[in-house]
Amino acid sequence: MNYHLVLTRRCNLNCVYCHGGEETGPGTEVSYSLDDLEAFISRDRTPVTLLLYGGEPTLRIPLAQAVMDRFPDATFMLQTNALLLPRMGVEYVRRFHSILVSIDGREEVTDYYRSRGVYRRVLEAVRWLRRVGFEGDIVARMAVSQQSDIYREVRHLLDLRDPQFDHVHWQLNVVWDAEGNWTDFDGWVERSYKPGITRLAEDWFRAMRRGHVEGIVPFLPIMYTLLTGHGSRLRCGSGIDTFAIHVDGSIGVCPISPDWDFSIVGNIWDTDPGTLRDCMTVDEPCPSCDVYDVCGGRCLFANKQRLWGEEGFEKVCGTVRHLVNTLKSMIPEVQGLIDSGRIGTEDFNYPDHNNGCEIVP
Repeated sequence: MNYHLVLTRRCNLNCVYCHGGEETGPGTEVSYSLDDLEAFISRDRTPVTLLLYGGEPTLRIPLAQAVMDRFPDATFMLQTNALLLPRMGVEYVRRFHSILVSIDGREEVTDYYRSRGVYRRVLEAVRWLRRVGFEGDIVARMAVSQQSDIYREVRHLLDLRDPQFDHVHWQLNVVWDAEGNWTDFDGWVERSYKPGITRLAEDWFRAMRRGHVEGIVPFLPIMYTLLTGHGSRLRCGSGIDTFAIHVDGSIGVCPISPDWDFSIVGNIWDTDPGTLRDCMTVDEPCPSCDVYDVCGGRCLFANKQRLWGEEGFEKVCGTVRHLVNTLKSMIPEVQGLIDSGRIGTEDFNYPDHNNGCEIVP
């Protein structure tokens, strides 16, 4: 089982698409003991992955270190804005399987969303990771909104060499209220996002012809499904084998939705981990969709709440359908490269552990 451990709801940034830094008060900090957490985890008979999450988890480094010391056999992931990452200490960062670093593309775009100077500080933190010998997966995790050119932002991050990211992933800013975030979502999708996805896929295939499969996260597992037929019920695993432990000890299906009653499915004191698995799945129209096995339902929270309404939900589905159809059109050529030995099917089998990448933007 995979558990997002929300170490704090506080953040040291106040990004234009999030406003997480505004959270204050007693409900923002962990109120349970590590003994309580250990008692819960000890009842889980499956291998455990702990994804350290926030807010910004590196605001609570002593707590993060104590958790890692308490569970030496767990697989650890970290999602962070990286500004305080070197304070974690070499001994601890080397234990992470994956570190997801928030960065939104080019310097001007990242700093527009996240604050002036953030881009350079993030890259310096990633350089530090490389210098101290971190051998895990470093993922550039982007939030994409109307200032973003998906082609230019992803290409920029893929092409960096000092430091170099292993993978690039993105999520569209399409869960919360569109007001104040988008002035022309439809136009941006048609004139920027969809053409950018097509160009990225073309670049991706050209690199394959040279024997290299670039680490574009949404592309990799979707292509693996298209090649093998191994589908997904929900790629992030929320409500299936992935859950969040919130600061108050409640257990939710997703770390972003602690304030919605539907998402709370237990607590660390009274809940048997074995009863959590498969406790929630996506609703229609997703299971009846012709690309459901490939998409997996996109986002459990968006599926349940639909804060953009039915029309907005369908608009976002249109971006996913374009992504899937673009990759589907490449199958004959990609299969030809596999058959010739230039690349292998397993090159697309990502991730090997659930690392917090939701996969489908």
